[in-house]
Amino acid sequence: MEWTDEGILLSARRHGEASAVASLLTHAHGRHGGLVRGGAGKALRGVLQPGNRLAVTWKARLPEHLGHFTCELASALGTAWLHDPLRLAAIASACAVAEATLPEREPHGAAYEGLAGLLTSMEEPEWPALYVRWELGLLGELGFGLDLARCAVTGATDGLAYVSPRSGRAVSRTTGQAYRDRLLALPGFLVGEGRSSAPGEVMAGLALTAYFLERHVLGPHGKPLPAARSRLVERLKA
Repeated sequence: MEWTDEGILLSARRHGEASAVASLLTHAHGRHGGLVRGGAGKALRGVLQPGNRLAVTWKARLPEHLGHFTCELASALGTAWLHDPLRLAAIASACAVAEATLPEREPHGAAYEGLAGLLTSMEEPEWPALYVRWELGLLGELGFGLDLARCAVTGATDGLAYVSPRSGRAVSRTTGQAYRDRLLALPGFLVGEGRSSAPGEVMAGLALTAYFLERHVLGPHGKPLPAARSRLVERLKA
């Protein structure tokens, strides 16, 4: 069995003396793992960094085997921000969330393009808002998209301020005011209002996506949000 693809490195852990087991989100083959011989050595240490885009070939005797990767660096998206701890935390979080939520060996081209787009947009000043939008897109790709276009009760498209934790649908400020303690905050930048750079808006967006990731994607499998995701939130708070 053999295929060649492009992929984004999600994680790599040491295996034995000099090898590493790498997990990649590939364009055509989904989240896929494989052994990289020499992956723990100096020559590949800078290549096997989360967020880097790689050209890979995977080989195995049988499809169900772990197999082996040969990798070449295509774009150092993950190592471009070693000088910026906050952006580096965002890259680590995105890779960890993708690895925790996407099913293994199931193609998700939109998820790959979304992660690649986020990584190439990290130079933008509004990258925290783009991160929130990426997690919303990931929920949609997994079949749990939120309906933020209109109020679930009145159908109004203006004044949307809350999200129902049960249905994942938007609720207007007027309708939801009496029940606001039971609803999730909807940051204005997700509905074309408010400032996406406002810290409160970003934190509300991260709380919103965290709730639905935990409820629909991770919780049913007894999995928590990745620690890297929690570290990103703490860094943004600081």
